[in-house]
Amino acid sequence: MNMAANDLHVTIVGVGPGDPEMLTIKAQKAVESADIVVGFQTVLNVVSSWVTNGELCPMSYRDQDKVLDYAQSQVKAGKTCVVCAWGDLNVSARELLERVYTRIGKVTLIPGISSIQFAAARTGIFMEESLFITLHKRADTGADLEELIHHLNDGLRNIILLPRPFDLMPSLIATDLIKAGIPATRVVRVYQRLSFSDEQCWEGTLGELGNYTKDFSDLSILVFRLPE
Repeated sequence: MNMAANDLHVTIVGVGPGDPEMLTIKAQKAVESADIVVGFQTVLNVVSSWVTNGELCPMSYRDQDKVLDYAQSQVKAGKTCVVCAWGDLNVSARELLERVYTRIGKVTLIPGISSIQFAAARTGIFMEESLFITLHKRADTGADLEELIHHLNDGLRNIILLPRPFDLMPSLIATDLIKAGIPATRVVRVYQRLSFSDEQCWEGTLGELGNYTKDFSDLSILVFRLPE
């Protein structure tokens, strides 16, 4: 980051799990007042109704650096910018935040409601009795899978797991867990598109999940509830 970028300011908001009504009031106000609103297209769909006069700048994994460079240039020109991310910023938005930090010196973070909170509510479990593991990181996930296996064997906490679209999804995770010695009879619940109107829930054993042939949504989350 060059010295000029130290004086630039951007706001990053978590838009929640997908239902526009789950956007916080503070995030909504930030989006409404922004000159430019940046995010992946599916994320922007959540906030688009609040973007009245601002410019919507959708991006993809392939062109996100180009779009963020454009946003930086607009901030340099005096415009206000909001970058939007799924759920809550502290759950699985690290890579996006790091890309912003390399371009902008002053960043305001507005947390959002995470799908892990929704999953806990849907399942009827408490966060203080649960662990959260994410496989979203674009890196080797071997250590994360080992951690998951350890805690499943430990049996002391509920586990909420975010898979990694699209190469490490629920069925493959189930197969890997069985290979690692986790009983095929272990029950798991898979939520898809939490908070959306087409929200779905699948529940069964790891063995059944490993043989499941239908595709899961990229907005999926697994819950391993402690056996009663």
